[in-house]
Amino acid sequence: MSFADIRKRVEEISRLMNLGEKEVNILLNFRRIARKELEIGGKRYLAFRALHNDALGPGKGGIRFHPNVSEDEVKSLAFWMSIKNSLMGLPFGGAKGGIKVNPKELTENEIEELSRAYIREFHEILGENKDIPAPDVYTNPKIMGYMLDEFEKIKGFHEPAMITGKPIALGGIKLREDSTSRGGFIILKEFLNLVNKDKSELKIGIQGFGNVGFNIAKMLYEDGFKIICVSDSKGGILDERGLNIFEVRKVKEETGSVVNYKGERITNKELLEYEVDLLILAAMENQITNENAGEVKAKYILELANGPITSEADKILNKKGATIIPDILANSGGVVASYFEWVQNKCGNIFEDEYLEKRFEKKMKEAFKKVYEFSQEERLNMRIGAYIIAIKRILEAERARGTI
Repeated sequence: MSFADIRKRVEEISRLMNLGEKEVNILLNFRRIARKELEIGGKRYLAFRALHNDALGPGKGGIRFHPNVSEDEVKSLAFWMSIKNSLMGLPFGGAKGGIKVNPKELTENEIEELSRAYIREFHEILGENKDIPAPDVYTNPKIMGYMLDEFEKIKGFHEPAMITGKPIALGGIKLREDSTSRGGFIILKEFLNLVNKDKSELKIGIQGFGNVGFNIAKMLYEDGFKIICVSDSKGGILDERGLNIFEVRKVKEETGSVVNYKGERITNKELLEYEVDLLILAAMENQITNENAGEVKAKYILELANGPITSEADKILNKKGATIIPDILANSGGVVASYFEWVQNKCGNIFEDEYLEKRFEKKMKEAFKKVYEFSQEERLNMRIGAYIIAIKRILEAERARGTI
């Protein structure tokens, strides 16, 4: 989804909320958009860091390494982080960063140098009370470790809370490893209980079999759900009897793709349009558009990717009666776990895993309940309901600051 799509969505929601021009401008404008060129091994790479809004606290959002990274994409993702952080009641604004690169074409040493170069260019606008990065697409705890190390070398002091999703040895927390999937799993179970849907009634398809897609598949499989199709960037696999997720994972690790697993091969397009009851989107943005939304048959859709459904497609799916658990709610587990890591780093107190897991589950359930009940009361879909709740909190903070 482009920022132009976000603009349309904000304008539509602002009319529902009767917002004034100044309020709409606050939502659509950015505090800062920084753009740099990084040079590694004689090659140049575009890099970005956007801070959308910081009325609620310092910026918070990941850094992705991907060939499609652009200023428009980073802006869109930073905006979503503002909404997501507000919705979850966190003391963060929204930010995002990225480097336009295909990390699969780089050596480990080049990835490390690129990570450090990013910090050298952007360190002045980052920090535990300014803007706090985290992992995103094709970045991981190891890369966060390189970035923390470079930041602390430049500053000359330790500041582990300046970045989250780090290795545990550098102040990371175990919960962060699968938190996006775990949060989505908790919310999905709460939703299915409310609509009285038993797991035995559901056939599930999952687009995306990276870290987030595999972990949600693993949790569902271990809980007794039937997953009949999964896919990665090279295609998908289908078995109406249900897939053994651990065997699929093993094949992917050994051969590079799920398509080499036994069974019927399908394309990503076919997976999106297949007759499943629940479709989980755990890949990239813009997977369901106005061109294929009419062919999507799933009754329920869980968005674990950011912006996998365009605004036009959203309207088509809602008219068809599909229930969408939106990204800003469904995939917020990552930033909730990052918040716990940030707090632990700032206060110097080491929390027990069990304590964090209980707090995490409570936070996810409370957020879902608030969105679901508000949406039902106001007769809105959950995406619009979640946006209204989040926007109200951001604007309340702006009013308290005297901005409005």
